[in-house]
Amino acid sequence: MKALLNITMGQMLEEISKKFPKNSAVKYTEVDYSRTYEEFNAEADLYAKGLMSIGIEKGDKVAMWATNYPQWLITMFATAKIGAVLVTVNTNYRIYELEYLLRQSDSKCLVFCDGLKDINCAGIINELCPELKNSVKGKLESAKFPFLKSVVSIDSKHDGMFLFSEIQDFATNISDKEYTARKNSLNPDEVINMQYTSGTTGFPKGVMLTHNNIVNNGNQIGDRMNFSEKDRLLIPVPFFHCFGMVLAILAAVTHGAAMVPLLYYSAVKAMKAIEQEKCTAMHGVPTMFIGILDHPDFNKYDFTSLRTGIMAGSPCPIKIMQDVINKMHASELTIVFGLTESSPGCTQTTVSDSVELRVNTVGRAFDHVETKIIDPETGKTLPPNTKGEFCARGYNIMKGYYKMPEATALAIDKDGWLHSGDLATFNEQGYFKIVGRIKDMIIKGGENVYPKEIEDFIYTHPKIKDVQVVGAPSVKYGEEIAAFIILKDGENMTEEEVKDYVAKNMARQKIPSYVIFIKSLPMTASGKIQKYKLREMVVETFHLSGPDETA
Repeated sequence: MKALLNITMGQMLEEISKKFPKNSAVKYTEVDYSRTYEEFNAEADLYAKGLMSIGIEKGDKVAMWATNYPQWLITMFATAKIGAVLVTVNTNYRIYELEYLLRQSDSKCLVFCDGLKDINCAGIINELCPELKNSVKGKLESAKFPFLKSVVSIDSKHDGMFLFSEIQDFATNISDKEYTARKNSLNPDEVINMQYTSGTTGFPKGVMLTHNNIVNNGNQIGDRMNFSEKDRLLIPVPFFHCFGMVLAILAAVTHGAAMVPLLYYSAVKAMKAIEQEKCTAMHGVPTMFIGILDHPDFNKYDFTSLRTGIMAGSPCPIKIMQDVINKMHASELTIVFGLTESSPGCTQTTVSDSVELRVNTVGRAFDHVETKIIDPETGKTLPPNTKGEFCARGYNIMKGYYKMPEATALAIDKDGWLHSGDLATFNEQGYFKIVGRIKDMIIKGGENVYPKEIEDFIYTHPKIKDVQVVGAPSVKYGEEIAAFIILKDGENMTEEEVKDYVAKNMARQKIPSYVIFIKSLPMTASGKIQKYKLREMVVETFHLSGPDETA
């Protein structure tokens, strides 16, 4: 078992840049940005000093509201080098959510881009901070946001805002001695990143993660993929989520691998980048891989450079895993399981695991991470091959939710165990299977039904592209099963066909009572399927009521 690293993110980048100075660190295919590790580290140093010059102190929060721009990467490492806390902002946020995050996080600086789909970011910021237009750059006095002092625009000039390219020009105001003193004052156990959870119920919570949390998690993830300086990782997942920031960026940088980011995902852009840059790895949520596999131009692209990657973010259908391994040549594809609160990885398969283990399990626990399965009702630790709640304890567990001690106490018990809310089993060899969420579990007539089991089977139908199963309220049974199905292009199917297909192969209680054909699934920007919206949809479509309600 390898010892844990005990260095800051900035120190880690500096070590890698000395070890592989001329190796490619970042290569974009859509914008003109390509850096070696030596060049990237030097650029991060300039922006780190620039941020110090505009008043960013150790512990200050810097919010980043942008898609996968090069400036996102620069800011991530620049803030880490000076001990500022990078607050990642969901790129789907609108005015209400941004206001909540800036206030709740006490952010001192906001960095943003113009290129967010249909969102006028500058307009939203000026609406939230009408004082900004007439303020001196870096000296904002906002009634609504008392902590916010600086706003930095990546793309365009705006009154009262810095332009991102200006920040490096301020580096000369900070001496090397001053900069070194700041770096030397940092501790790897200090919080360096705040990730806001998706907030599908209640307000989003700011997950506080340290250098040690995310540097070590990224390093171990890269180890399990057998990453080296020879690898080139396609990153189509958003940086603002742990998948992009830790499983991708930090897994690559800790091993000197090259990053090939996409500004945002599209199947065509991903296929072009894999072929053009000879990527050896790709990370993605299942729907990203499905989009590639089902694209009409799939056979026109060369995927033979692919070796590994990660499918994660939501439950991974066995059939899709097999197709990525066989058709996209990612013979060493892995799965990571975890949650934002665990930095995020708790378990992962390895490249040396059998295909059967890699498509049927989420692997074994990382080194230095303890795991157990408990009865969610009693808290009793359960034996192998018994369904229960997955819990973890170790270096990867968050410091807590920012300014939310009660919520933190609900997530992490007095003995330091993080309670995931995920239902899982493990076998005698320590391999875990995720069978659903505690809240997703369907109880039909007193019987527990696990949506993932039904989803995995329905995926095997040749006409079906994607499927999600949720519980629908029922006066008679408490809950019944609803299946939301996306058909492959050009295919037709009836509700009865779906029900018959399940009926011939699975127990009666697993047959969907409701089958709804849809074009797309409601998702968060990080690729998580919003099952609560599907439940709302089935209730509304069929005018349903539960056992304690009247129709």
